[in-house]
Amino acid sequence: MDFNNLSREDLLKLTETTSEFIGALILYLWDENEKLKKYVKELEARLNLNSSNSSKPPSSDGYQKPNPKSLRGKSGKPSGGQLGHQAHVLPLNENPDKVVTYTASHCEKCDYDLKDELPLAEKIRQVMEFIAKLETTEYRVGTTLCPKCQHATQASFPKGVNYKTQYGDQTKALFSYLNVQQLMPLKRLTETFESLTGHTVSQGTILRANKELYTKLAYAEEQIKQQLMDSAVLHSDESSVKVNGKKQWIHVVCTPELTYYMIHPNRGKKAMDAAGILATYKGNSMHDGLKAYRKNTTCTHSLCNEHHHRELVGVIENDKQAWGQDMIDLLYAIKKWKAERITAGFGSMEPEQITKFEAQYRSILDIGFTENPPPEPPLEKKKGKKKQSKTKNLLDRLNKDQAAVLAFMYDFRVPFTNNEAERALRMIKVMQKVSGSFRSTQGPPIFSRLRGYFSTVRKHGLPVLQKIEEALSGTPFIPQPQPKN
Repeated sequence: MDFNNLSREDLLKLTETTSEFIGALILYLWDENEKLKKYVKELEARLNLNSSNSSKPPSSDGYQKPNPKSLRGKSGKPSGGQLGHQAHVLPLNENPDKVVTYTASHCEKCDYDLKDELPLAEKIRQVMEFIAKLETTEYRVGTTLCPKCQHATQASFPKGVNYKTQYGDQTKALFSYLNVQQLMPLKRLTETFESLTGHTVSQGTILRANKELYTKLAYAEEQIKQQLMDSAVLHSDESSVKVNGKKQWIHVVCTPELTYYMIHPNRGKKAMDAAGILATYKGNSMHDGLKAYRKNTTCTHSLCNEHHHRELVGVIENDKQAWGQDMIDLLYAIKKWKAERITAGFGSMEPEQITKFEAQYRSILDIGFTENPPPEPPLEKKKGKKKQSKTKNLLDRLNKDQAAVLAFMYDFRVPFTNNEAERALRMIKVMQKVSGSFRSTQGPPIFSRLRGYFSTVRKHGLPVLQKIEEALSGTPFIPQPQPKN
């Protein structure tokens, strides 16, 4: 019987005529109450979501920050420099630009005149100042008359000196470094440059410097991509960006030594194929579980356990289920055991220890499934998958993807989290808050290539500004291939 279309008066009449109706009404009210309870639980869980128990960004937490704010446990160490830490001290410059000497004019005891006396010893203190100025080099080429044939021969200007006045590679490198690496917006960069040097530079000049560097880094980027494809483990992630007011996606593929960025209108497989790395990659691909990554079938997969940690915190806080804490403790116990094995010089975990950890993993999942049974089949058949709770979805994923969740245990080359890729995107989100969106379609590929090169240089511990200047002069840094171990 359909009670939804009956009025209150109709229901009162029916209750007077049949007892069967009362039984049906009780069942209906029971079902409605269960639906409302489930709906209230979903709303409460949604309200309790924050950056510590879900994938929501910290910026969405508002003023009510989660406690604790970080998933990292306390180290137990006091704040500040640790015992034995060597403090950083500015080294003395052996060739100071200026030397100012002070000598005593009179004896502090008897007031004797000391102006003509030489000092017995000297103490040195140095003060370092940043002096910013534009240095102009003028190139002159002469025309010489040949005494034999009377032909006038003019010398050539050095390579790269093409205009009557222009900026040199050092200055153009500084423009690109401040704009792309330090994420300084164009307007603020021009204001800063004028404040430091007293010289006005246009935004177009900075963009042209970026474009020139983009062209000269084409080969370096291809080498980075090739070395990424040859790596044993790759980290991948993606995040939204605005291009001309429309939502696009910045993708990153990286290792601890290499970084590649690409901005594309699509988030999934189409973009990954366009990048030309993951589509044919044969190593281990670490990611956050986005389905599009799984469509790359030539590689194995590992999942980020930082994401699992956050979701398990949600199980503890929202569902009050203890198995969530048990799973967190197990994952970190495996991580600790692995770290101890590596320190001891082992390249893999003992088979019997792996078996023990796997058994604990399965036991915790069994408890979780007991507390989260499958949903009751609906009275009316509907298309698509049955709607489940977030906790049940997490359990299904941990069950189905056990090999990917525990990949860091099976293969010591695989890390515990995908933080390498997440860190690579973190500053891009900061850039959007500071500078806003890309305002042209030419900007994203230039930014991506330059940012990937700068990141790769930094990961090798090299001076970024110097390597930008070398790239502008035609000799970009090309990383040496890393062994696969």
